[in-house]
Amino acid sequence: MAVRHRVIKKSPREVWEVLSDAARYADWVVGTSRAEPDEGQWPELGAALRYEIKFGPISLHNRTVVRRSEPPTVLELEADSGPLGTARIAMELRPWGEHTLIIFDEHPLRGAGGALHNGLLEVAQQVRNRAMLGRLARLCEGDEDPADATPERLRPRRT
Repeated sequence: MAVRHRVIKKSPREVWEVLSDAARYADWVVGTSRAEPDEGQWPELGAALRYEIKFGPISLHNRTVVRRSEPPTVLELEADSGPLGTARIAMELRPWGEHTLIIFDEHPLRGAGGALHNGLLEVAQQVRNRAMLGRLARLCEGDEDPADATPERLRPRRT
């Protein structure tokens, strides 16, 4: 199970504003391009986005549906990758002093993704989710435009 934590130097309400902006989805979700609303008002229960994920020459056309939404603390999504199956993505935003501790939990839910899930895929997912939370933090904190981030800039900052 890929669970990651990250402190974001903004309040939970400010982090929620970014998560609830469908137009910014592709800015922080690694590999995502051309995200657009599909149904409902993001991130209300049942709302959906359609988008493309690119891995080199491979493109997947995916859809993500909001399964639970409790502003500004809980957002749970089901990402549908067609033949690869679905994944549950849960984000919990906890106050951490004046900042936010985001707990990001992603794991296969249905289909081939669950059957093929193994340690190697878990490591790849952890790397992707670490980069994704870094992009989200930079977007929330206003440090840079994560869409312009290079691999060098995605490395964690040492303080």
